[in-house]
Amino acid sequence: MGALLFPGQGSQIVGMGSEFFNNFDKVKKIFSEADEKLNFSISKLILNGPEDKLQLTQNTQPAILTVSYSIFKIMVEEFNFDLKQIRFFAGHSLGEYSALVCAESLNFHDALYLLHERGKAMQEAVPVGKGAMLAVLGTKIDEVKDLIQKSQNNTSGICEIANDNAEGQVIISGDRESINRFQLFLKEKKIKSIPLKVSAPFHCSLMKPAAERMSEKINNTNFDNPKFDIISNVKALPVNDAKFIKRLLIDQIFTTVKWRESIINISENGASNFIEIGPGKVLTGMVKRTLTNVKSFSINSIADIKNLKNEFKK
Repeated sequence: MGALLFPGQGSQIVGMGSEFFNNFDKVKKIFSEADEKLNFSISKLILNGPEDKLQLTQNTQPAILTVSYSIFKIMVEEFNFDLKQIRFFAGHSLGEYSALVCAESLNFHDALYLLHERGKAMQEAVPVGKGAMLAVLGTKIDEVKDLIQKSQNNTSGICEIANDNAEGQVIISGDRESINRFQLFLKEKKIKSIPLKVSAPFHCSLMKPAAERMSEKINNTNFDNPKFDIISNVKALPVNDAKFIKRLLIDQIFTTVKWRESIINISENGASNFIEIGPGKVLTGMVKRTLTNVKSFSINSIADIKNLKNEFKK
C-alpha cells in the first residue's frame, strides 16, 4: 500500500514540468487552462521565468499545483499507474490543495483561484520585513517547544512552530524581533539554526488576517468528499468530510504543518511506498529522515514514472 505526496512552497524552479509540457498535449491543455483561469500566463512563468516573479507567493502556489496536477494526470492516464495501490494522499501546505484536486475533492480551476488568492492574502497579512522564519536543525520538536518558551519568557512577540517537517527539522515563524531573539538564544545553546529566505512568516498566528480573508472564499467553493484518505496538515490524520476539510484549510494558514506526524501516521496505517509528485525532492528527503523500512520515490520526469512502474511490478 502507498501514499502520494504533493510538495509545497520552496520546491519551485523555472522550467519545472517542461519535459511533460513538451511531450504531452494533455499537459499543454492543463497549462492553458491555468492561464485562462488566472488571467495571466502562469505557464510562461513556470517554463521561462523570470525567477523573481515565479518566487512571488501568489504565483508560486498555483504554479506548483499546475505542475503537480499535470504529472499526476500523465502518470494515471498515459502510463496507467494503478491507483488501487494507493490509500493516502497528503500535501505539504499548499500541496494539500494538489492532493485534494488529485483525489477529486476539489476542482482544478477552483484550486488555482484559491491558491492565487491564498498567496496574496498570506503575502499581505504582514508588512514586508516585519516577519521571519528560521529552520532549527538536529533538535526534537518537544525540545524546540521548550526552548521557545524559555527564550520568549515575559515577551509579547510571536515565535511559533510553523512546520514540524522531519526528525530534526523544525521551522519557526513569527515577528522578526522575536525570531532574532530566538536565534541568539539557540546560538548560546550551540543549537544549529538557519534563517529562511521567505517573503512572509507563514503558518503562525500572524497569518490570522490571511485566514479571515480566505474563509469566505474557501466556504463559497464546492468541495466533494475525496475518493482517497486525505491527510490534513492540521490534524496529521485522515479527514474525508468536505465541510471539515474546508475548516481545516482555513486553520492551516495560521497553524503548524504537522508533516512529520502525518508521515508517521501514514506509515503506521500500512503504507510502505511514498511517492512525491511534483517539482523537487524535498518531501522524499523528509520521509527518509523520519522513517526507515519504507520506499520513497520522487516523480519529476518521464523516466521517473517508468522506473516507478517497474518497481511496482516487482
